[in-house]
Amino acid sequence: MKQAKLMPEDIALRGELKNITALIDKRRFIDAYDLCKQSIRDFPKSLQLNLAFCQVLKHLGRFTEMMSVVNPLLEDHENNIRVRFCYVETSIFTGNQVKAIEVLKGTEVLAIDDPVMLQHVAEFYTHCLRYHEATRCYRRALILSKDNSRYQYNLAASLISLGELDEAESLLDSVIESDPKDYDAYQNRSTIRKQTQESNHVSALKVAISKLTDDRGLMQLSYALAKELEDLEEYPRSFHYLAQGADVRRRRMKYKVDTDVSTMAEIKSVFDRGFFESLKNNPPKVDNDNDVPIFVCGLPRSGTTLVDRIISSHSSVTSLGEINDFAINLVRSVGRQEEKHKLVNISRELDHQVMGENYLTGVKGYGYNTSYFIDKTPVNYLYFGLIRAALPQAIIIHIRRHPLDSCYAMYKTLFRMGYPFTYNLSDLADYYIAYYDLMSHWRESLGENMFEICYEDLIEDPQNYSRVLLNHCGLEWQSACAEFHLNSSPAATASASQVRQPIYKTSVARWQCYEKELAPLIFRLKNAGIEL
Repeated sequence: MKQAKLMPEDIALRGELKNITALIDKRRFIDAYDLCKQSIRDFPKSLQLNLAFCQVLKHLGRFTEMMSVVNPLLEDHENNIRVRFCYVETSIFTGNQVKAIEVLKGTEVLAIDDPVMLQHVAEFYTHCLRYHEATRCYRRALILSKDNSRYQYNLAASLISLGELDEAESLLDSVIESDPKDYDAYQNRSTIRKQTQESNHVSALKVAISKLTDDRGLMQLSYALAKELEDLEEYPRSFHYLAQGADVRRRRMKYKVDTDVSTMAEIKSVFDRGFFESLKNNPPKVDNDNDVPIFVCGLPRSGTTLVDRIISSHSSVTSLGEINDFAINLVRSVGRQEEKHKLVNISRELDHQVMGENYLTGVKGYGYNTSYFIDKTPVNYLYFGLIRAALPQAIIIHIRRHPLDSCYAMYKTLFRMGYPFTYNLSDLADYYIAYYDLMSHWRESLGENMFEICYEDLIEDPQNYSRVLLNHCGLEWQSACAEFHLNSSPAATASASQVRQPIYKTSVARWQCYEKELAPLIFRLKNAGIEL
């Protein structure tokens, strides 16, 4: 069959799309924006062009403008799944979770016999905290493609968030059996439970590493082996593989810790004594009709998930998990800024009341029905000044953990996204020192408006300190808070399996098992005057 001859306008449109794609690939988003505007004047009805424009607007943080583009697209292409995905993503960015979920439900119906599209529907359900719906889509996809190892892996990951650990482990076993090069499956499987002398995968992991011809898979396999060897109390060997995996991860990153260090210094400078004095002189308006947000913050792996589960086991509290809505709301308010220092400075001058109202409207769309909700995004500690200004009724809880336990816990975790400072001991030291200084600043500036709890105290005396937590939030004690491990709500964090267990003490002072290996970190923190 002869291929249809392209018309001159089709050739021109293809050329424009190619140029826009090239600019996006080079991260020249302003130039891509200008070219999109010019091209849309010539080809206003081009679906591909408008979708490309939405991608450019997303990178620029212009979410309201993005909605103005995708809204008419959905009207004209109601059954186009790509358009529907774009609409759902835009709704999430603009804080309209209700509309996102509504369109997503319709998209699931359209994709019901398409396993590839169901994977994407499930991902968006996860972004909207609809973990049961995501699992349903992953199950359906696996029915349609019974032996697809990638679909088995995705279903396993979703089941882990729901606490269905036995089924998840069985699925991961199947993934590895059918695709021995699915290295993520090895790493995920090792984290599901504590390995024992009678039941572990140490030999299999060593064999898998010996078969590698390059460093593809070395990172995941090394983390998995380090975790299992630590469970078996083989600490020197565990750290050897951990360092090996972390080195691979760090080499693949274009990250400079100095940027984060200087940003935290800038936050201290911008949100200074004068800023907090202005809040005292002109206190932000508190709307008593709104629900009360509880921000549970701290470094990753510091105990934020434990605190979250204790408080959210109360009948008046819902945990929304790690939602990033405050940061997204900030970007929506100021646009995406390439320079973090510029973002910090602009954020001081925002209309903070509007910012707070937008945040509360957005999170309400997740569909909780309690008077308190928890935002458990660890790095919200960067925004304590903004949170105080935008949400004066908010309860801010900061979890402290022994510096070396905190750093080691981060170092041994292979995060899926974020936290690039955790894969090198020198980076960890620099970041921790800057974080320590920032928290000292917040402590002085916020006073009693920031409640701090020590992870070690909570582990040592959980009954007493759980009551202290609840009392600070203005909540009556409920026995369910002492049995948080029975809480069936989803947990999509690195601690997803641990929170299904009662409190245990084996993680306290774990750094002492690696005192020799952590010597460079210990030296740096001591020199910075941090009490160890």
